[in-house]
Amino acid sequence: MFVSSKRIILTAIVAVFGAVSIGSMAAAFAETPQMGGTLVIGATSTPRHLNPAVQSGTATGMPGTQIFATPLRFDENWNPQPYLAESWEVSEDGLSVTLNLRRNAKFHDGEPITSEDVAFSIEAIKNNHPFKSMFDRVSSVDTPDPHTAILRLTEPHPGILLAMSSSLCAIIPKHVYGDGEDVKTHPKNLEPIGSGPFRFVEYVKGQHLVLERNPDYFLEGKPYLEKIVFKYNKNSNALALDVERGDIHLRPFNTKSRELARLRENENLNVTPSGYAAVGPISWLAFNLNHPILGRKEIRKAIAYAIDRKFINEQLHAGLSKPAYGPIAMDNPFADQDAERYDYDPDKANAMLDEAGYPRKDDGMRFQVTLDTLLSQREVAEFLKPHLAEVGIDVNLRIPPDFPTWANWVKNHEFDMTVDVVFNWGDPVIGVHRTYVTSNIQKGVIWSNTQSYSNPDVDRILDSAGKENDFAKRKALYLEFQKIVTDELPVYWLYGLPYHTVYNEIVENPPLTIWGAMAPMDEVYLKQ
Repeated sequence: MFVSSKRIILTAIVAVFGAVSIGSMAAAFAETPQMGGTLVIGATSTPRHLNPAVQSGTATGMPGTQIFATPLRFDENWNPQPYLAESWEVSEDGLSVTLNLRRNAKFHDGEPITSEDVAFSIEAIKNNHPFKSMFDRVSSVDTPDPHTAILRLTEPHPGILLAMSSSLCAIIPKHVYGDGEDVKTHPKNLEPIGSGPFRFVEYVKGQHLVLERNPDYFLEGKPYLEKIVFKYNKNSNALALDVERGDIHLRPFNTKSRELARLRENENLNVTPSGYAAVGPISWLAFNLNHPILGRKEIRKAIAYAIDRKFINEQLHAGLSKPAYGPIAMDNPFADQDAERYDYDPDKANAMLDEAGYPRKDDGMRFQVTLDTLLSQREVAEFLKPHLAEVGIDVNLRIPPDFPTWANWVKNHEFDMTVDVVFNWGDPVIGVHRTYVTSNIQKGVIWSNTQSYSNPDVDRILDSAGKENDFAKRKALYLEFQKIVTDELPVYWLYGLPYHTVYNEIVENPPLTIWGAMAPMDEVYLKQ
């Protein structure tokens, strides 16, 4: 009979020290992180590149936060924690943030990280990242010495600390990216040099990404894992089978209700909705407001009344998703809980379309529009097509072969409607403003104001909310904003995505902070 060496050791300790239970000692051993091992992560979305300083989204965010470090990180209770900055200070007037950088931090090529890299990175993010409002109040970054960076703000920025965490503020090396090439298309975006817990080894697009332990990581003794391998497959069910077999240890951002129900029955797996608090994922039906028909508010409202959102939540998603009634995730403290909900009312939708001057033709249809969809939202888009046909809207469903194709349609404003997913990113100034401010109408940038929505009152309100530090005053401004956009409906909010993380029982310290799998996994380890 085989007896583990761990149990032999525990028995010997009990013999020497007396009445200590084997179980309690085993628990103590289990709490000691174990070094080594390869964590395999399954994902359906393949990153276009690996530099989160100029690219948003989970596909880049998950590996990007392992390769690149940020000034701060956040725990599961929304508390900022030291990371590249071992300490920081926000001035009383809110117009400066001083970062005191770690002196032992180095990039993967051995070059030290300095305040010049921080200044360079924030400027690169300001100029290239789709979330322009994130650092638009940072006028400059002073670098009085190599280990001190002082962000100078034109106005207070209540979300500035959150903006310096996770995949939002990757510190990229100036000596690499400051060579005059366009940061967005820089060749090193596919072979990145960062300072995070893991360094780049190999990337085969559509197949896998291999990262290895950074032996010179600035947090002593970490990371615990020897490698992280991202395994990509567009077929979510195929990934689920790999999870069941144990070939994949971690499957974050899973929204498939049937898969999740099945995986919950596996005693070797854990399934949890935790880890997405700061993500704030919302699925919506977005309209191109330059469209001659969809540009009319009454048409958009009629479409809203024609959609049975409750059926999507309760039937398509087996009750796992939550309704979304506005631009701010419903569990966010700034959300308007009394927003106009446009509950399913096809009679009202028909009457509004008649009144708008679009009677039914001989074939029963009023007009035709094209509906695009993210591949992950295909089921919902296919549900919407017959639903809208019931009120006389002929929907041409356009399914892209891959994510880049869909992204090109939307970011170049070459669409009528699209089923999309957008993230709040913790604070509205980071993830909400970008969709509704006029200045963010930029062709060629995905997840900005691709709807071409423009309202001077909204611009003014969001500008005020983005610099207001008083919570009550800030909430009042966001409520005013939500009243306007839920009336004008540049998008129709469908539901909060039922994101879940599935992980094998051998995974300890799974990534379940507010940023989930888009946080550094330097404390994750595998039980041997």
